[in-house]
Amino acid sequence: MTSIPAGSPATTTQARSSSRRVAAAATVGTALESYDFYVYSYFAAFFAAPFFFDALGETGGLLAAFATIGIAFVVRPIGAIVFGHLGDRIGRRRTLLITIALMGVATGLVGLLPTGEGWAAFGAVALVVLRIAQGLSLGGEWGGAVLLATEHADARRRPFFASLPQLGSPIGSVAAGGLMLLMFFGLGPEAMVAWGWRVPFLLAIPLIAVSLYLRWSIDETPVFKELAAKGERSRMPVVEAVRSQPAAFGVAILVALLGIGSYSLMNTYTMGYGVTRLGYDEMQLLAAATIGGLLQFITVPAFGWLATRIGSARVVAIGAVGTLLIAFPIYWLLGSATFAVLVALMVVGGILPTASWAALGGTMQELFRGRHAYSALSLAYAIAAVVSGFIPTLTEALGSATGGAWWHPGIVLALLSALTLVGAIAAGRMRRLGDQDADAAQAAEPERIPEPA
Repeated sequence: MTSIPAGSPATTTQARSSSRRVAAAATVGTALESYDFYVYSYFAAFFAAPFFFDALGETGGLLAAFATIGIAFVVRPIGAIVFGHLGDRIGRRRTLLITIALMGVATGLVGLLPTGEGWAAFGAVALVVLRIAQGLSLGGEWGGAVLLATEHADARRRPFFASLPQLGSPIGSVAAGGLMLLMFFGLGPEAMVAWGWRVPFLLAIPLIAVSLYLRWSIDETPVFKELAAKGERSRMPVVEAVRSQPAAFGVAILVALLGIGSYSLMNTYTMGYGVTRLGYDEMQLLAAATIGGLLQFITVPAFGWLATRIGSARVVAIGAVGTLLIAFPIYWLLGSATFAVLVALMVVGGILPTASWAALGGTMQELFRGRHAYSALSLAYAIAAVVSGFIPTLTEALGSATGGAWWHPGIVLALLSALTLVGAIAAGRMRRLGDQDADAAQAAEPERIPEPA
């Protein structure tokens, strides 16, 4: 049997093909997780209250339905601890198979819940349990997906591959929103109430099967294989991450705030603020936000490519500075904008934070050693997500305190930008520990690759 030298064109092509397959497995998984999460958000807004919380009255039922969305955010750090520990102990690939299976099963079971007067109490309890399962899964998905993509890639392309899992959010959002719109218009309200609402949940089962296949077909990352071979896996990775790298942990949370928090502010609070206080039509705001979301399919990989040229931390900083500069003008113009200007504002207001979002994974991955990277990434991201989940509420409180002044959302966006800018500057000055471990593992791969028989 002959062999191929490690630096030959065939070897390079083989490595690139493997990296692309791994990146696809990571991206598809986060997209499907995002799809499941957004589908439930739409379900909570339209169906959960009358189906399961009708006894609480109209207002109480709606509050209970929205609370089930918040439950998933609250338990997300627990999922980060549990699956972060597994990811650093049994491997990235195995853990991601568990998280995607858990999300798929929980989502599919929501579509099978019984409705009706006799089933309301059972359905409400079961719904809460399934939401907890979804939140736990989300807590362990993102950090593992970033490591799966980056720990297979060479140093030069690592920032780009770290940006690809970030495509999961816009893909899942557009897919869930588009499907719900098509079903509402195609089936009509009566059919949607009778049985149509179940379809998006049940579709998660075959979609998750595709993601499981993709993740099953790839190898464990070189970093984890190297750690396992040398017996260097951490016994308590979460504790070790916080104890040995407290500064990096805090910096990672700051780096993540704008990318996650700007979505909560722009796509949640600003939607309601635009309708209730500025008088915009809901469909206008949804159309503008959808256009901005579609642009992320281009801007996320573009900023990921830029990170390979100037570094991930610098791209995060560019996004933070740009967002800081437009934080107040964008809300000043929003008060009297035409639809065309509205679209332009949503696009600009989406592109600049997207720079920080796209380079988030690459920046955070560089901060932590491989032996506890899964735990550190997952928990730091989950904490930032929990904080961001309260941004709409805090912004509303600020609006009430200022009498609805046009600049109150700008304060929140500017604060998020400033905190992330501080984090990006600090991250750029820290040693790239994650890169060092990944580079060492790549170098430890066999020098010669056997040619297929």
